[in-house]
Amino acid sequence: MQDRRKFLKYRYRPGHARYSGNAFQPDMTDALALARDRTPAANAVDEKFWMQIKEMYTASSTLINLNNGGVSPAPRPVQEALVRFNAMCNEAPSHYMWHVLDKGREQLRAKIAELAGADADEIAINRNTTEGLETVIFGLDLKKGDEVLLTKQDYPNMINAWKQREKRDGIILKWIDLELPTEDEEYLINKYTEQISAKTKIVQVNHVINWTGHINPVRKIADAVHAKGPDVLIDGAHSFGHFVFDVPALGGDYYATSLHKWLSAPFGSGMLWIKKEKIKNVWPLFAAPEDRDVNDIRKFEHLGTRSFPIEYAIANAIDFHMMIGPEIKEARLRYLKDHWVEQVKNETGFHLNTSLDPRFSCAIANFSIEGKELDTITSTLFNTYNFHTVGINWENIHGVRVAPHVYTSIQELDAFAQAIKNIIRA
Repeated sequence: MQDRRKFLKYRYRPGHARYSGNAFQPDMTDALALARDRTPAANAVDEKFWMQIKEMYTASSTLINLNNGGVSPAPRPVQEALVRFNAMCNEAPSHYMWHVLDKGREQLRAKIAELAGADADEIAINRNTTEGLETVIFGLDLKKGDEVLLTKQDYPNMINAWKQREKRDGIILKWIDLELPTEDEEYLINKYTEQISAKTKIVQVNHVINWTGHINPVRKIADAVHAKGPDVLIDGAHSFGHFVFDVPALGGDYYATSLHKWLSAPFGSGMLWIKKEKIKNVWPLFAAPEDRDVNDIRKFEHLGTRSFPIEYAIANAIDFHMMIGPEIKEARLRYLKDHWVEQVKNETGFHLNTSLDPRFSCAIANFSIEGKELDTITSTLFNTYNFHTVGINWENIHGVRVAPHVYTSIQELDAFAQAIKNIIRA
């Protein structure tokens, strides 16, 4: 359980007072303070508390979004900050963007780093996971014959980036094919390491496999990979803000994530972490005035004109995340997944393609129904019951991905479970 004094110190320290105004009403702040005196598990089932959280979002009450793994809506304080900063910039763009908001990047960097459990000099602020990972993929000095290991279950953008390097530079891609779901850590470690050779330079590891919500034992995989020599690139698109961990503790050399997913930051916000001693080895994706060998993470931020309001409002998303409490949020997300799955898992023909072991999943789950096409399931869920999900047909994964968030209500998930039962029985 989070320490109450630590929470109150965070809550009222300078720079966080914005939440004592219109964003949270007194009853909400009282509820948040009370939550710090209870275990995360106790908070996870307090429906009154979560209905107050739900009120902080503007998500539709008729179209129920269960694809938060794609992108999550921002809560009101983040939306309001984005509008406010955008209006400021439009008063005198070059002044407010470059002489006011841009001057706050170092404070924002430190704020992201604190949440990541990392050094601020290892954090670059960018737009999404793809940009972060491709900065590394295209920035590493790899030559013809060098080997890269990745899985067939990786995200398409990363696969395509590596394939482009394969065509341009003659590197060799070696493919790992995962059978999921699994709760066998040794199986996973072996799959990521058994093809490593003296020519292998880097292994790409998903922290969370987006198609199913499977969580990899990344630290154990990274340690095993490092023992054989290669670096580790971690795709963290679906982990940051989802459950509690420190990025450096994952044991990787490079990590990238999208902040507009589980952190609920503005659309088009992301973060790249590179272990300090590795920064000098990576060319920036966009040319920087510094030489590649400069060991400064800021060389990866020369994007040209960008949306400063989007960047600045990341801080408000972090504030909102911390107001709820990372451990409390994680407990709720696990509870939401378990709540709907428990109601349908024993239905004839229902197949859960995600482990319920908390080591291997959190909010995201994937299911299929015997004898039902994915398009039929997703279209019926949408057209008949107003649930937005996504059908996954990728390699050996075929099912519907379901990803609720903190604003998703138990009543909505009860209705969702009933809709699945109706589809099964139709």
